[in-house]
Amino acid sequence: MDLESNYEVTRTAEFILSRNFTRVALQFPDELLKDSTKVVSALRSRLRSLGETNGEHKQIGLFVMADTTYGSCCIDEVGASHVDADCVIHYGHTCLSPTSTLPAFYVFGKASISKSSCLENLLNHTLTNDKPILVLYGLEYAHAIPHIREELVKSSRSCGPKSKVDIQFADVMCSTRNPSEDHRNSNGLLGILGSYTSNDGSAAAAGTRYSIGGLIWDIPEEHKMEDYLLFWIGPENSAFANVVLTFNNCEIARYDATEDHLVTDVSQQKRILKRRYYLVEKAKDASIVGILVGTLGVAGYLHMIHQMKELIAAAGKKAYVLVMGRPNPAKLANFPECDVFIYVSCAQTALLDSKEFLAPVITPFEATLAFNRGSQWTGAYVMEFRDLINSAAMEVGDQPKEARFSFLKGGYVEDFDVQENGEEEEDGTLALANTAEKALQLRDSSSNKLVGGTAKSGAEFFLTRSYHGLEMHADNSLSEPFIMGRSGKASGYNDEKSKHETSD
Repeated sequence: MDLESNYEVTRTAEFILSRNFTRVALQFPDELLKDSTKVVSALRSRLRSLGETNGEHKQIGLFVMADTTYGSCCIDEVGASHVDADCVIHYGHTCLSPTSTLPAFYVFGKASISKSSCLENLLNHTLTNDKPILVLYGLEYAHAIPHIREELVKSSRSCGPKSKVDIQFADVMCSTRNPSEDHRNSNGLLGILGSYTSNDGSAAAAGTRYSIGGLIWDIPEEHKMEDYLLFWIGPENSAFANVVLTFNNCEIARYDATEDHLVTDVSQQKRILKRRYYLVEKAKDASIVGILVGTLGVAGYLHMIHQMKELIAAAGKKAYVLVMGRPNPAKLANFPECDVFIYVSCAQTALLDSKEFLAPVITPFEATLAFNRGSQWTGAYVMEFRDLINSAAMEVGDQPKEARFSFLKGGYVEDFDVQENGEEEEDGTLALANTAEKALQLRDSSSNKLVGGTAKSGAEFFLTRSYHGLEMHADNSLSEPFIMGRSGKASGYNDEKSKHETSD
């Protein structure tokens, strides 16, 4: 496939000229960066020719962005702001999350796929299943979906009305994004599973609308998602994991276009839910929580951070907000006082394999399960943090003050506030002494019924460490005598040389 078609150069140039943009940022993922210079040359040439046709001769600056601040699937508004860009052209895999400040144009690319083989696998799998089928796909295969759908219609006509199969295809939500005026209505009236019910009078609007990963579809009012078999076209990537976890009650099959074969066993992906539930139970015992900012561009991220802070404070825990770009074990190891981290990011980068991390990394949805007393997991799983905003699961009420049972510690745990009875923090040594008294509460070896609270803040954690650096004796006013150290090189200090000369 030629570069002009794969990167949609003409369509991109028309978008830039129609919006009168003069400074355009081109965002490439690492795997497509090798084509960036060719794309810039082709796009500049196309802009020039279209401008001459329209009688316009304005200069348009094109800036290539690489090594994005966070995930490459999100619009890097931070990088674009460094060049004062008017918009961002995003190439490659994307989560299609709504932007905060800049308009965006998406070029999904056109991944190679055998349309005939895909259709054959879809029809064969339909014959072995009596459920209606919903076809979802990676956005890089969106170019092939109209052809597959057309061939499916022809095939069903040739086989007669009795062999008609119930197959529905999801549609691409959009290829452009404008900054969301209100993050609560970025995709309609979002619900707990990224769904909303349309209120217009059309027949297609009489059901429920779902959206995930840039795809959107409607199902009839009398149906539920559990009634459908999901047929995924694409690789086993973060977008597929998002589908598996969000619709974990659905039967799922995956057509791998790269290997050209059908995969019906996705139990390995569903086992991730067991791991996530364990992390929720572990997070319940946390005293200090770090909130990792995983995006600075997805609409509503600041609102989500504020809600997480309110939730953590209501649970009697201490929260710290950390901005560090892409998290890795080395970065998070600098904050050993944090018992758990909450990663606020887009749905396709929210799941971090925290086995290599010193502390677990959970999602905002998992945090609501962990820190809301009495909440129970029904099996539903929410990846989009925007779906949690103003939802019933995020309502922060008065938390009960009695001790709770910890399954991991095997005893009752007290979750008490750092500041009790609303008293203001004291300053100086007295405040540290009071917090240290709480921090050093240890579990009685003769009783395993009550587990005392550990460090409740960074200051308390510092006091419980065995090493604090240089010790300052404030009660001793006398100056300590100093001792002369060694001098010279490590291979032979001066005092060692004198000993050798004496022995000779």
